[in-house]
Amino acid sequence: MENENVVGRIHSFESLGAVDGPGIRFVVFMQGCNLKCKYCQNRDTWDINMGKSYTVEEVIEKILRYKNYIVQSDGGVTLSGGEPLLQQDFVIALFEKLKKYNISTCLDTSGMFSITDKIERIINLTDIFLIDIKSINEEICKYLTGFSNELELKFIKYVSEKNKRIWIRQVLVPGITDKKEDLIRLSKFLQNINVEKFEFLPYHNLGKYKWEKLGKKYELEDIRVANNEDVEKAKRIMNI
Repeated sequence: MENENVVGRIHSFESLGAVDGPGIRFVVFMQGCNLKCKYCQNRDTWDINMGKSYTVEEVIEKILRYKNYIVQSDGGVTLSGGEPLLQQDFVIALFEKLKKYNISTCLDTSGMFSITDKIERIINLTDIFLIDIKSINEEICKYLTGFSNELELKFIKYVSEKNKRIWIRQVLVPGITDKKEDLIRLSKFLQNINVEKFEFLPYHNLGKYKWEKLGKKYELEDIRVANNEDVEKAKRIMNI
């Protein structure tokens, strides 16, 4: 099968994204996610059987319409989701094609995957990684996502050893991911990897209606949204 004909399940596109990596980005939101994040704002991306099928060539055609804007801004293409690494053949085929057009590649991933041959290929094809550390505290990570953070932290260390550009983010959930001891541990972890940028994403509940629309219970119903004071306090603890 030619790379152009590899098919991916896609939730949606954003043609001129400004927050999913440097410069202007064409963002592809992949369908399907293996995590169960309680604060997920895109609950409708979880089911990998939903969304719409596109070939690599069809996606490339969409991207090339914006190539001038992308290149002139030192931007590129970001694969987000959902979780792009659930569709590894598509990621490989798309990124290989983008390299031929000299378009920068960015992967927004949880990093909760073992390093296989395919993952290695994807890492080599990716210029920038956007990775959310759900929580440095394993038990809190399990509570929030249903999974341990072991694979995620190993993935980050591995990508750092490959000297890839890494942007790390953490959703700041009051009373859950803002504990002083955990933020200190997070700070020490970041000091030992090659991080270009770190930021807190203040927790909000704007995606709650998507859960309700799907008939699902929104489990952080009683958690207040994070504010600027919460973010500044966390930054002080981490000395950033």
